[in-house]
Amino acid sequence: MFMHIDQELTKKIAQTARLELTAQEVGTFTRDLKEILKAFSVLDQIDVANTESSFRPIEQKNSLREDQPTDCLAQEEVLQFTKNKRDGFFIGPKTTE
Repeated sequence: MFMHIDQELTKKIAQTARLELTAQEVGTFTRDLKEILKAFSVLDQIDVANTESSFRPIEQKNSLREDQPTDCLAQEEVLQFTKNKRDGFFIGPKTTE
């Protein structure tokens, strides 16, 4: 079943989308909209009566590793490769004046 597409509907859609169309553009868009809906009408012919609904057609699985506790680096090890340190902490640029 096709939706009735005419120039009035196209103008209403354009107005809703805040588009200013010329008369020629209204005609072009009306034809294009009819063709698009005709192409999608093929989906109406598909029998989906025994098809389970799915929002995610690809099964999702947890791809994260197990969280396992490990030993931390010592403070000296962490700070050994930076010049920007003071009193055992990283220092950065001022954030206030």
